[in-house]
Amino acid sequence: MKTLLRTSAGIACTIATLAVTACASVGPTTVPRDRIDYGTAIGDSWKQQTLLNIVKLRYGDMPIFLEIAQVIAGYQFESTVGAGFNAANNTAGLVGPFATGGSVVAQGKYTDRPTLIYAPLTGNDFLKKLMTPIPPSAILFVLQSGYVADIVMPIAIDSINGINNASRRSIDRPGDPRFFRIAGLLRDLQRAGVVQVRIERAKREGETTLIVFGPSKDPKIAAESREIRSILGLKPDLRELKVFYGGYSEKNDEIAMLTRSMLQIMVELAANIQVPASDVAEGKAASGSVRDQPSETPGSTALQIMSGDVPPQGAYVAVPYKNHWFWIAETDIRSKFTFAFVMLLFSISETGVTGSAPVVTVPASP
Repeated sequence: MKTLLRTSAGIACTIATLAVTACASVGPTTVPRDRIDYGTAIGDSWKQQTLLNIVKLRYGDMPIFLEIAQVIAGYQFESTVGAGFNAANNTAGLVGPFATGGSVVAQGKYTDRPTLIYAPLTGNDFLKKLMTPIPPSAILFVLQSGYVADIVMPIAIDSINGINNASRRSIDRPGDPRFFRIAGLLRDLQRAGVVQVRIERAKREGETTLIVFGPSKDPKIAAESREIRSILGLKPDLRELKVFYGGYSEKNDEIAMLTRSMLQIMVELAANIQVPASDVAEGKAASGSVRDQPSETPGSTALQIMSGDVPPQGAYVAVPYKNHWFWIAETDIRSKFTFAFVMLLFSISETGVTGSAPVVTVPASP
């Protein structure tokens, strides 16, 4: 009889353990894995889509952006637990008056059904995100956050107070040497910590962006600060300057900054891709930089996009197009940094766009 009780208790404990295990929630255990995996996958696809669209513009193709509107990761765990027990007279009398027997059966089914919802960037969203110039205030805050001026300005600004940057969008326009001198001087002032950005809000005038040149005890830095104001035609003793969007300003106390849209930036970068020379000669790709002949345009070497006929090994990002491969080398830290800056500009350019950010929804039930 005691053996029977012990056997019954063991089977009961086994059933209870399986039942508790079956009721445990699946959801929390997937969060550490899913958050990293989905974030990495979305980030990698974003890089590939950006690079592909830059390449397509060089080949006269239309850029297509497919945003990931929502990610739904659905998990389902079904379990079945069964148990059987029997007792009968033991005529042999080897253990006791009864012979016992039992069985436990457990089955489980795990299902993972992720759902991705894509939204093409078209219409008004396309206009706002790709064709609207980036606000000068956003460019200045990018500088404030630590991105150096000699990378930011050649990529994102067309002119400053009428001083032109180089451009290869429609005509091969050489840049004014003074533009690149200003970018270099601002980089030095950034490193010295004497350049700041401030936003002022007035009831009638709205929001005003100012760039502030702080004092410096270093004679070299002080001289460079005066040189910037001299090149831009500003008052030499003025430290706070208002910044507006525009090509030229006739006032000596403000800066007119003609910024580029994301589409303009992409076209400029596309002109510096190292495409096969045969594609340009045959009219497949627009004129610009070609393979084995790096561009000499100032500022264009900040981002090097290479090409080849076979997949690259260990690339930072790579995409196939028109029977070629295009990539950014993993060992080219300057190009990687610049490409990350371009992707940051895409986020900045989303001002006014109604589309929502990707949402990861993980329904999990106990």
